[in-house]
Amino acid sequence: MQYLYLQATYEKRLIFAGAPSRFEKIENRKTLKFTEFGFEEALQEGLDAMGFEKATPVQEQAIPPIMEGKDVLACAQTGTGKTAAFLLPMLNDLSKNPNEEAVQVLIIEPTRELAQQVDRELEALSYFTNVSSIAIYGGRDGHAMEQERRALKRGASIIVATPGRLTSHLDMGYVNFDALRFLILDEADRMLDMGFAPAIMNIVHKLPRERQTLLFSATMPSQIRKFAKQILNEPIAEINIAISKPAENILQLAYEVDDSAKIRLTQKVLEANQRLERVIIFAGRKRTVKELAQSLKQKGMSVGAIHSDLSQDEREEQLHAFKSGKTPVIVATDVISRGIDVKGIDAVINFDVPGDAEDYVHRIGRTARAEASGMAFTYVNAEDAYRFRKIEDLIERKVQRLPLPEELKDATPKPKGRRGGGGYRGRGKGGKKRSGKGRRKGKR
Repeated sequence: MQYLYLQATYEKRLIFAGAPSRFEKIENRKTLKFTEFGFEEALQEGLDAMGFEKATPVQEQAIPPIMEGKDVLACAQTGTGKTAAFLLPMLNDLSKNPNEEAVQVLIIEPTRELAQQVDRELEALSYFTNVSSIAIYGGRDGHAMEQERRALKRGASIIVATPGRLTSHLDMGYVNFDALRFLILDEADRMLDMGFAPAIMNIVHKLPRERQTLLFSATMPSQIRKFAKQILNEPIAEINIAISKPAENILQLAYEVDDSAKIRLTQKVLEANQRLERVIIFAGRKRTVKELAQSLKQKGMSVGAIHSDLSQDEREEQLHAFKSGKTPVIVATDVISRGIDVKGIDAVINFDVPGDAEDYVHRIGRTARAEASGMAFTYVNAEDAYRFRKIEDLIERKVQRLPLPEELKDATPKPKGRRGGGGYRGRGKGGKKRSGKGRRKGKR
């Protein structure tokens, strides 16, 4: 099977095939309509009912090779429609070749939220077909585990699963993947970041060698290319990739501010922008999420919070309240920075500069979706100044700095190395300085 790398953004469309030096730039090409892909009638009926007319760039370029049976490695920016890009051709194949007695498709997602989201989109797209599916993820009771076990034993056409939960089922010995035809790894870069590579390889070794494999990723670092070599059939090239950039319609702004004033600054930003209907605030640690949410609630604001200490039901309840508009502001760790599709997010606030420059793109990519506009605020303290410059290098743009409100002028961060014992790093026992890195550790 051929090995393709597809990179799609709203601004340009590129396709790479064969050796890295071989390069075709596709310009001035008319956007394909979904009716032009030749989908089965039942699948097309569902697309018509949902109002799907024109394909996005990643759909336009990924769907044809998938329908031709080729293995595909695709990199597409968040919000470009990549989920439908792999679901539609797979559903089309199952519509032509139904088999309700065996698992034919395995989709692996890094988080339960993404597994749920893909399962919902799958249910909508397959409404007029006879394809069955089930989402398998942790954080639920024993009844859910039993329901998953029955589905795996009797055979559901499509399994959408997180690596940990699927491994638990595989270890019990009743899962049969002998008839599997498709393996889809979604958000592959995120799965590697979360340490799932060994679990995924363990799962892959239990699958038929003759299968079609699709690997979708929002970024394409070197470890993803190496990982792809291990699981894709007959890869013929490693591809140099371009990094996704934030959408042009996101107004990016930054405040240079000391940690001690970040909560007060957040209150000021929200009070000054009361027309914003939905706002996500990203913080690096769950402790920060809890403290910020509580402080904003004390100011009379309707605020939700999502972090790893919550149960699955609690997280779903918080996310539903945010989606419905009941809770206009939600504070979260990076658990919802990728793949969670919430329409109408007006602004994103980076309470902390993300540790990885590409995570910045994913965070602010929650706003300005489907060609809407949005705002992104980032708080930069003295220790994060270097990392934020790395972000600006990545996005090839200098982010506009805003002056602090008058009452917070004294919270402008001083350059590192000019503070005393009460500075950012502080002092431990014996007067020794504690490293900034040690203070930033914590579970998300």
